[in-house]
Amino acid sequence: MDQAPGNPQGPHEQGPQDAQSLPTCYRHPDRETGIRCTRCERPICPECMVSASVGFQCPTCVRGGSGTGHPPTATQPRTLAGGTVTTDPRLVTKILIGLCIAAYVVQQTAGDRFTERFDLLGRAYVPLLGSVEGVAEGQWYRLLTAMFLHGSVMHIIFNMLSLWWIGGPLEAALGRARYLALYFASGLAGSALTYLIAEPNTPSLGASGAIFGLLGATAILMRRLNYDMRPVIALLVINLIFTFGWPNIAWQAHIGGLVVGVVVGYAMVHAPRERRALIQYGVCAVILVAVVVMTLVRTVQLT
Repeated sequence: MDQAPGNPQGPHEQGPQDAQSLPTCYRHPDRETGIRCTRCERPICPECMVSASVGFQCPTCVRGGSGTGHPPTATQPRTLAGGTVTTDPRLVTKILIGLCIAAYVVQQTAGDRFTERFDLLGRAYVPLLGSVEGVAEGQWYRLLTAMFLHGSVMHIIFNMLSLWWIGGPLEAALGRARYLALYFASGLAGSALTYLIAEPNTPSLGASGAIFGLLGATAILMRRLNYDMRPVIALLVINLIFTFGWPNIAWQAHIGGLVVGVVVGYAMVHAPRERRALIQYGVCAVILVAVVVMTLVRTVQLT
């Protein structure tokens, strides 16, 4: 092939001065380049160039910041409620299911003493423990631990299937932190309402209060997205029929969880973008204050 005019020497015949006239890419030392990162000024080849508002940036600087003066998370994709989109949108649901199953295994291994020490009980003498037990005795942890205990195989199977079917899609729509806040706000509200109005010597346990909260939030989310509401309404009606028609069910936990799920769910998906996090977590904080107030009122009544 003929050489181009003005280039009497081939590329292999150029002197060492010309061969070193351009720097090499810091990530690909075999590639010469005349472009530098606008942030760190290291040389980068075309493969490593990332377009920025001004010039190009290297992959390292892009990972460390958005290049616009905002934090790196400013350009991350967000869920409808403002949560971060993750690679495993069901991770928290899986962990919650794992905790409930682990707690049930411990229940079966340790026996009734374990269950009676951690289920929800207002105030009563427990023969197996040989003492007066309950939330009114300062055992506030029962409001939380009861959410992970179950009374039978069918009880935990039904609840865990419901948690998987309802919780998974809701976690993906809200994001992990908001989903977790909804779950615990609903569960604790259900426990507090049960403690407030149920007989103090009647124990209760189960994740149903939190799951009803997820169901209520799902209804709000589907309404927000203009989805067909008939399936979720039918599911809610069926669950309410079981709640009031089946014996030995703590309906207080179901209703408390459902109401809080609707309230928190509305705050999650309808909060204005500019004050979204403040409203969402502020509503959850108000719910927790209400839980504390109900617990204090009932404790005063029982003691």
